[in-house]
Amino acid sequence: MAYPAVLGLVGWSGSGKTQLLEQLLPLLQHAGLRVSVIKHSHHDVTLEPPGKDSARARVAGAQQVLLSSPWRWALVNELRGAPEPELPELLTRLDPVDLVLVESFKRGQHARLEVWRPALGKPPLYPEDAGIVAVASDIPAVAGATCAWLDLNNPPQIAAWLLQQYQAGAWTYNL
Repeated sequence: MAYPAVLGLVGWSGSGKTQLLEQLLPLLQHAGLRVSVIKHSHHDVTLEPPGKDSARARVAGAQQVLLSSPWRWALVNELRGAPEPELPELLTRLDPVDLVLVESFKRGQHARLEVWRPALGKPPLYPEDAGIVAVASDIPAVAGATCAWLDLNNPPQIAAWLLQQYQAGAWTYNL
């Protein structure tokens, strides 16, 4: 099964991945793309406060809890000791869209855009990761960089690059 397009956003904590994601989504939507997001977290995630009905059902042992309202719905799956699903499995659970932006899955078969701020004092990831196809940074391109270099402070430029790559058929993900 081929999924249309998957692009990861990676970088050190505090680099601005989520902020960039928030800035790109309306630009991509305005360009006519349907975009979904998969966010990986190393922390336990609470979608409803403890003590609320769906949280109580989950704690009581439900394998899945689907919470629905007039504004949104969410399906929570409890792993209960099972291994965390890999990205290919998670992708199959999404409705069809044009593009999936994946935040913080640092490894895998998907192309990645690194968000890098040298002021954080952390080294860039791109020299050691061939899956990184571009860097969005708040400094000019580093000499010898072998991937696209984008201005982190210019989300419209990043969105234009992303759209160009998408239209060229980049980031096809084969499940």
